[in-house]
Amino acid sequence: MGVDALVSRRLSEPHGGLHGIEYGVERNFMKVLVTGSAGFIGNHFVRWILANIPDAQITSFDALTYAGNLESLKDILDHPRHKFIKGDITERSQVRETVPGYDYLFNFAAESHVDRSIDGPEAFVKTNINGVFELLEAVRQLNPSCRFIQVSTDEVYGSINEGLFTEESPIVPNSPYSSSKASADLMVRAYHHTFKLDTVITRCSNNYGPFQFPEKLIPLMIQKASQNSKLPVYGDGKNVRDWIYAEDHARGVWLAGIKGTSGEVYNFGTNNEWANIDLVKQVLKLLDKPESLIEFVKDRPGHDRRYAIDSSKAQSELGWAPLTSFEDGLEKTVDWYLENQQWLESVQSGNYQQFYKRWYEQRL
Repeated sequence: MGVDALVSRRLSEPHGGLHGIEYGVERNFMKVLVTGSAGFIGNHFVRWILANIPDAQITSFDALTYAGNLESLKDILDHPRHKFIKGDITERSQVRETVPGYDYLFNFAAESHVDRSIDGPEAFVKTNINGVFELLEAVRQLNPSCRFIQVSTDEVYGSINEGLFTEESPIVPNSPYSSSKASADLMVRAYHHTFKLDTVITRCSNNYGPFQFPEKLIPLMIQKASQNSKLPVYGDGKNVRDWIYAEDHARGVWLAGIKGTSGEVYNFGTNNEWANIDLVKQVLKLLDKPESLIEFVKDRPGHDRRYAIDSSKAQSELGWAPLTSFEDGLEKTVDWYLENQQWLESVQSGNYQQFYKRWYEQRL
Protein backbone atom coordinates (compact mmCIF):
# COMPACT_ATOMS: atom_id res chain seq x y z
CA MET A 1 0.00 0.00 0.00
CA GLY A 2 1.39 3.41 -0.97
CA VAL A 3 1.85 6.37 1.32
CA ASP A 4 -1.18 8.28 0.01
CA ALA A 5 -3.43 5.26 0.49
CA LEU A 6 -2.10 4.75 4.01
CA VAL A 7 -2.83 8.34 4.96
CA SER A 8 -6.33 8.18 3.46
CA ARG A 9 -7.05 5.01 5.41
CA ARG A 10 -5.68 6.53 8.61
CA LEU A 11 -7.94 9.57 8.40
CA SER A 12 -11.02 7.53 7.53
CA GLU A 13 -10.64 5.00 10.34
CA PRO A 14 -12.39 5.62 13.65
CA HIS A 15 -9.11 6.04 15.54
CA GLY A 16 -8.23 8.96 13.27
CA GLY A 17 -10.24 11.09 15.72
CA LEU A 18 -9.12 12.25 19.12
CA HIS A 19 -10.84 9.91 21.54
CA GLY A 20 -11.14 6.48 19.95
CA ILE A 21 -14.16 4.25 19.40
CA GLU A 22 -15.68 1.20 21.10
CA TYR A 23 -16.24 -1.60 18.58
CA GLY A 24 -18.92 -3.61 20.30
CA VAL A 25 -17.54 -6.50 22.35
CA GLU A 26 -14.10 -6.46 20.73
CA ARG A 27 -11.71 -3.54 20.45
CA ASN A 28 -9.72 -2.85 17.30
CA PHE A 29 -6.58 -1.55 19.00
CA MET A 30 -4.04 0.42 17.04
CA LYS A 31 -0.52 -0.52 18.02
CA VAL A 32 1.77 2.34 19.01
CA LEU A 33 5.49 2.07 19.72
CA VAL A 34 6.95 4.96 21.75
CA THR A 35 10.73 5.13 21.96
CA GLY A 36 12.21 7.27 24.72
CA SER A 37 9.05 6.81 26.78
CA ALA A 38 10.76 7.08 30.17
CA GLY A 39 12.14 10.52 29.34
CA PHE A 40 10.39 13.78 30.07
CA ILE A 41 8.26 14.38 26.96
CA GLY A 42 7.87 10.71 26.04
CA ASN A 43 6.47 10.04 29.50
CA HIS A 44 3.88 12.80 29.08
CA PHE A 45 3.00 11.43 25.65
CA VAL A 46 2.37 7.90 26.94
CA ARG A 47 0.27 9.24 29.82
CA TRP A 48 -1.76 11.44 27.48
CA ILE A 49 -2.55 8.55 25.13
CA LEU A 50 -3.62 6.25 27.96
CA ALA A 51 -5.91 8.97 29.30
CA ASN A 52 -7.41 10.09 25.98
CA ILE A 53 -7.13 7.38 23.30
CA PRO A 54 -8.91 4.23 24.51
CA ASP A 55 -8.25 2.24 21.33
CA ALA A 56 -4.46 2.58 21.50
CA GLN A 57 -2.20 -0.20 22.75
CA ILE A 58 1.18 1.26 23.69
CA THR A 59 4.62 -0.30 23.92
CA SER A 60 7.25 1.79 25.67
CA PHE A 61 10.86 1.29 24.60
CA ASP A 62 13.61 3.02 26.56
CA ALA A 63 17.27 2.46 27.39
CA LEU A 64 16.80 3.96 30.89
CA THR A 65 19.81 6.27 30.77
CA TYR A 66 20.28 8.93 33.44
CA ALA A 67 17.31 11.05 32.24
CA GLY A 68 15.07 8.10 31.40
CA ASN A 69 13.91 6.60 34.65
CA LEU A 70 11.25 4.01 35.42
CA GLU A 71 10.25 6.15 38.39
CA SER A 72 8.49 8.34 35.83
CA LEU A 73 6.40 5.42 34.55
CA LYS A 74 5.96 3.24 37.63
CA ASP A 75 2.30 4.06 38.21
CA ILE A 76 1.36 3.06 34.63
CA LEU A 77 3.67 0.07 34.11
CA ASP A 78 0.82 -2.33 34.88
CA HIS A 79 -1.78 -0.49 32.80
CA PRO A 80 -3.64 -3.09 30.67
CA ARG A 81 -2.93 -1.16 27.44
CA HIS A 82 0.73 -0.49 28.18
CA LYS A 83 3.85 -2.62 28.26
CA PHE A 84 7.48 -1.65 28.75
CA ILE A 85 10.58 -2.96 26.96
CA LYS A 86 14.05 -1.97 28.07
CA GLY A 87 15.96 -1.37 24.87
CA ASP A 88 18.38 0.95 23.11
CA ILE A 89 17.56 2.44 19.70
CA THR A 90 21.23 2.17 18.73
CA GLU A 91 21.22 -1.62 19.21
CA ARG A 92 20.20 -3.12 15.86
CA SER A 93 19.06 -6.50 17.12
CA GLN A 94 16.84 -4.98 19.81
CA VAL A 95 15.29 -2.51 17.39
CA ARG A 96 14.60 -5.10 14.70
CA GLU A 97 13.08 -7.49 17.18
CA THR A 98 10.71 -4.78 18.39
CA VAL A 99 9.63 -2.70 15.38
CA PRO A 100 7.49 -5.17 13.37
CA GLY A 101 3.75 -5.10 13.88
CA TYR A 102 3.19 -1.49 14.90
CA ASP A 103 0.97 1.04 13.14
CA TYR A 104 2.85 4.05 14.51
CA LEU A 105 6.36 4.65 15.82
CA PHE A 106 6.80 7.89 17.78
CA ASN A 107 10.49 8.55 18.37
CA PHE A 108 11.16 10.62 21.49
CA ALA A 109 14.45 8.86 22.26
CA ALA A 110 17.28 11.39 22.31
CA GLU A 111 20.12 12.92 24.18
CA SER A 112 18.64 16.37 24.67
CA HIS A 113 20.65 18.65 26.96
CA VAL A 114 22.71 21.28 25.11
CA ASP A 115 25.20 21.65 27.97
CA ARG A 116 25.92 17.92 27.92
CA SER A 117 26.38 17.99 24.15
CA ILE A 118 29.11 20.59 24.58
CA ASP A 119 30.67 18.63 27.42
CA GLY A 120 30.60 15.36 25.45
CA PRO A 121 29.20 15.32 21.87
CA GLU A 122 29.77 11.64 21.07
CA ALA A 123 26.69 10.31 22.87
CA PHE A 124 24.54 12.74 20.88
CA VAL A 125 25.87 11.46 17.57
CA LYS A 126 25.33 7.86 18.66
CA THR A 127 21.75 8.23 19.90
CA ASN A 128 20.32 11.10 17.89
CA ILE A 129 21.81 10.17 14.52
CA ASN A 130 22.80 6.50 14.57
CA GLY A 131 19.78 5.55 16.65
CA VAL A 132 17.36 7.23 14.25
CA PHE A 133 19.08 5.48 11.35
CA GLU A 134 18.53 2.11 13.04
CA LEU A 135 14.85 2.89 13.58
CA LEU A 136 14.35 4.03 9.98
CA GLU A 137 16.11 0.99 8.56
CA ALA A 138 14.07 -1.35 10.73
CA VAL A 139 10.84 0.28 9.59
CA ARG A 140 11.93 0.28 5.95
CA GLN A 141 12.91 -3.38 5.93
CA LEU A 142 10.51 -4.94 8.42
CA ASN A 143 7.42 -2.72 8.75
CA PRO A 144 7.16 -0.34 5.77
CA SER A 145 3.48 0.47 6.39
CA CYS A 146 4.27 1.92 9.82
CA ARG A 147 4.04 5.71 10.17
CA PHE A 148 7.27 7.12 11.63
CA ILE A 149 6.98 10.31 13.69
CA GLN A 150 10.27 12.01 14.53
CA VAL A 151 10.03 14.36 17.53
CA SER A 152 12.53 17.15 16.98
CA THR A 153 13.21 20.66 18.27
CA ASP A 154 13.09 24.30 17.20
CA GLU A 155 16.82 24.45 17.97
CA VAL A 156 17.55 22.98 14.53
CA TYR A 157 16.61 26.40 13.11
CA GLY A 158 19.38 28.14 15.04
CA SER A 159 18.90 31.59 16.59
CA ILE A 160 16.52 34.27 15.33
CA ASN A 161 16.74 37.98 16.14
CA GLU A 162 13.18 38.87 15.19
CA GLY A 163 10.13 37.20 13.73
CA LEU A 164 9.24 33.52 14.06
CA PHE A 165 10.57 30.20 12.81
CA THR A 166 8.26 28.50 10.32
CA GLU A 167 8.49 25.03 8.86
CA GLU A 168 10.18 26.63 5.84
CA SER A 169 12.93 28.30 7.88
CA PRO A 170 16.44 27.10 6.99
CA ILE A 171 18.10 24.56 9.27
CA VAL A 172 21.20 26.18 10.80
CA PRO A 173 21.94 24.42 14.12
CA ASN A 174 24.56 25.88 16.42
CA SER A 175 25.25 23.22 19.06
CA PRO A 176 26.26 19.55 18.88
CA TYR A 177 22.79 18.71 20.25
CA SER A 178 20.83 20.69 17.67
CA SER A 179 23.16 19.52 14.90
CA SER A 180 22.48 15.90 15.81
CA LYS A 181 18.72 16.52 15.80
CA ALA A 182 18.95 18.34 12.46
CA SER A 183 20.90 15.40 11.02
CA ALA A 184 18.17 13.03 12.15
CA ASP A 185 15.48 15.24 10.63
CA LEU A 186 17.28 15.24 7.30
CA MET A 187 17.63 11.47 7.45
CA VAL A 188 13.88 11.13 8.06
CA ARG A 189 13.20 13.46 5.15
CA ALA A 190 15.48 11.40 2.90
CA TYR A 191 13.79 8.12 3.83
CA HIS A 192 10.42 9.63 2.95
CA HIS A 193 11.65 11.00 -0.37
CA THR A 194 13.81 8.05 -1.45
CA PHE A 195 12.11 5.02 0.11
CA LYS A 196 8.57 6.44 0.35
CA LEU A 197 8.34 5.82 4.08
CA ASP A 198 5.35 7.44 5.73
CA THR A 199 7.02 10.03 7.97
CA VAL A 200 6.14 13.18 9.91
CA ILE A 201 8.53 15.51 11.77
CA THR A 202 7.50 17.69 14.69
CA ARG A 203 9.51 20.58 16.13
CA CYS A 204 8.65 22.32 19.36
CA SER A 205 9.75 25.16 21.59
CA ASN A 206 11.09 24.67 25.14
CA ASN A 207 9.02 22.22 27.18
CA TYR A 208 8.26 22.44 30.89
CA GLY A 209 6.13 20.50 33.37
CA PRO A 210 6.32 17.57 35.80
CA PHE A 211 8.88 14.76 35.40
CA GLN A 212 11.56 16.90 33.73
CA PHE A 213 15.08 15.95 34.77
CA PRO A 214 16.53 18.66 37.04
CA GLU A 215 19.37 19.66 34.75
CA LYS A 216 16.97 21.75 32.66
CA LEU A 217 16.28 25.38 33.52
CA ILE A 218 12.90 25.36 35.26
CA PRO A 219 13.28 22.26 37.48
CA LEU A 220 16.86 23.25 38.29
CA MET A 221 15.73 26.68 39.44
CA ILE A 222 12.85 25.21 41.47
CA GLN A 223 15.17 22.75 43.17
CA LYS A 224 17.88 25.27 43.97
CA ALA A 225 15.47 27.93 45.18
CA SER A 226 13.59 25.50 47.42
CA GLN A 227 16.94 24.65 49.03
CA ASN A 228 17.89 28.35 49.37
CA SER A 229 20.88 27.65 47.13
CA LYS A 230 22.30 29.94 44.47
CA LEU A 231 20.51 29.86 41.10
CA PRO A 232 23.07 29.76 38.23
CA VAL A 233 21.99 31.94 35.28
CA TYR A 234 24.08 32.05 32.10
CA GLY A 235 25.59 35.32 30.89
CA ASP A 236 23.27 38.31 31.27
CA GLY A 237 20.16 36.12 31.49
CA LYS A 238 18.56 37.75 28.45
CA ASN A 239 18.45 34.70 26.20
CA VAL A 240 14.82 34.29 25.09
CA ARG A 241 12.81 31.09 24.76
CA ASP A 242 9.20 30.24 23.91
CA TRP A 243 7.74 27.82 26.48
CA ILE A 244 5.16 25.07 25.97
CA TYR A 245 3.56 22.86 28.62
CA ALA A 246 4.59 19.23 27.99
CA GLU A 247 1.01 17.94 27.89
CA ASP A 248 0.10 20.44 25.17
CA HIS A 249 3.13 19.30 23.20
CA ALA A 250 2.20 15.63 23.68
CA ARG A 251 -1.28 16.26 22.27
CA GLY A 252 0.25 18.06 19.31
CA VAL A 253 2.59 15.18 18.52
CA TRP A 254 -0.35 12.77 18.61
CA LEU A 255 -2.39 14.93 16.23
CA ALA A 256 0.58 15.24 13.88
CA GLY A 257 0.94 11.46 13.89
CA ILE A 258 -2.75 10.81 13.25
CA LYS A 259 -3.72 13.72 11.00
CA GLY A 260 -0.47 15.13 9.63
CA THR A 261 0.39 14.98 5.94
CA SER A 262 3.06 12.45 5.11
CA GLY A 263 6.47 14.02 4.58
CA GLU A 264 5.55 17.27 6.33
CA VAL A 265 6.98 19.15 9.32
CA TYR A 266 4.79 20.66 12.07
CA ASN A 267 5.95 23.30 14.55
CA PHE A 268 4.50 23.57 18.06
CA GLY A 269 4.89 26.75 20.08
CA THR A 270 2.75 29.06 22.19
CA ASN A 271 3.97 32.62 21.46
CA ASN A 272 5.04 32.67 25.09
CA GLU A 273 8.50 34.23 25.09
CA TRP A 274 10.47 34.75 28.29
CA ALA A 275 13.98 35.97 28.88
CA ASN A 276 15.72 33.47 31.14
CA ILE A 277 16.26 36.02 33.90
CA ASP A 278 12.57 36.98 33.96
CA LEU A 279 11.56 33.34 34.07
CA VAL A 280 13.90 32.68 36.98
CA LYS A 281 12.43 35.65 38.82
CA GLN A 282 8.95 34.26 38.23
CA VAL A 283 9.96 30.94 39.80
CA LEU A 284 11.40 32.79 42.80
CA LYS A 285 8.17 34.74 43.15
CA LEU A 286 6.08 31.56 43.21
CA LEU A 287 8.38 30.11 45.88
CA ASP A 288 8.48 33.38 47.83
CA LYS A 289 12.27 33.46 47.59
CA PRO A 290 14.53 36.51 47.19
CA GLU A 291 16.11 37.49 43.89
CA SER A 292 19.42 37.72 45.73
CA LEU A 293 19.68 33.94 45.19
CA ILE A 294 20.40 34.59 41.49
CA GLU A 295 24.04 34.12 40.56
CA PHE A 296 25.25 34.91 37.05
CA VAL A 297 27.78 32.44 35.64
CA LYS A 298 29.94 32.44 32.53
CA ASP A 299 27.84 31.90 29.42
CA ARG A 300 28.06 28.57 27.63
CA PRO A 301 29.79 28.45 24.23
CA GLY A 302 27.59 29.21 21.22
CA HIS A 303 24.53 30.06 23.34
CA ASP A 304 21.64 30.87 20.97
CA ARG A 305 20.07 34.22 21.82
CA ARG A 306 16.43 33.69 20.88
CA TYR A 307 14.02 30.99 19.71
CA ALA A 308 10.47 31.80 18.65
CA ILE A 309 8.20 29.51 16.70
CA ASP A 310 5.15 29.87 14.46
CA SER A 311 2.62 27.07 15.07
CA SER A 312 -0.08 28.34 12.68
CA LYS A 313 0.36 25.34 10.37
CA ALA A 314 -0.36 22.91 13.21
CA GLN A 315 -3.34 24.99 14.26
CA SER A 316 -4.86 25.17 10.78
CA GLU A 317 -4.10 21.64 9.54
CA LEU A 318 -4.28 19.63 12.78
CA GLY A 319 -6.77 21.66 14.81
CA TRP A 320 -4.19 22.00 17.60
CA ALA A 321 -3.94 24.84 20.10
CA PRO A 322 -2.27 25.06 23.51
CA LEU A 323 -4.71 24.60 26.39
CA THR A 324 -2.49 25.48 29.36
CA SER A 325 -1.59 29.09 30.09
CA PHE A 326 1.98 29.69 31.16
CA GLU A 327 0.87 31.07 34.52
CA ASP A 328 -1.17 27.95 35.33
CA GLY A 329 1.41 25.59 33.89
CA LEU A 330 4.31 27.09 35.81
CA GLU A 331 2.37 27.09 39.08
CA LYS A 332 1.39 23.43 38.56
CA THR A 333 5.00 22.59 37.73
CA VAL A 334 6.39 24.27 40.84
CA ASP A 335 3.78 22.54 43.02
CA TRP A 336 4.56 19.15 41.47
CA TYR A 337 8.29 19.38 42.21
CA LEU A 338 7.66 20.48 45.77
CA GLU A 339 5.29 17.56 46.28
CA ASN A 340 7.54 14.95 44.62
CA GLN A 341 10.84 15.20 46.43
CA GLN A 342 11.14 11.40 46.45
CA TRP A 343 11.05 11.37 42.64
CA LEU A 344 13.77 14.04 42.53
CA GLU A 345 15.97 12.08 44.88
CA SER A 346 15.50 8.84 42.98
CA VAL A 347 16.45 10.23 39.56
CA GLN A 348 19.54 12.12 40.63
CA SER A 349 22.49 9.80 40.41
CA GLY A 350 26.09 10.45 41.37
CA ASN A 351 26.86 11.02 37.70
CA TYR A 352 24.37 13.86 37.59
CA GLN A 353 25.86 15.49 40.66
CA GLN A 354 29.34 15.26 39.14
CA PHE A 355 28.10 16.82 35.92
CA TYR A 356 26.41 19.66 37.80
CA LYS A 357 29.59 20.50 39.72
CA ARG A 358 31.77 20.33 36.60
CA TRP A 359 29.45 22.40 34.43
CA TYR A 360 28.03 25.07 36.73
CA GLU A 361 30.17 25.44 39.83
CA GLN A 362 33.39 25.63 37.84
CA ARG A 363 31.99 28.42 35.64
CA LEU A 364 31.80 31.02 38.44
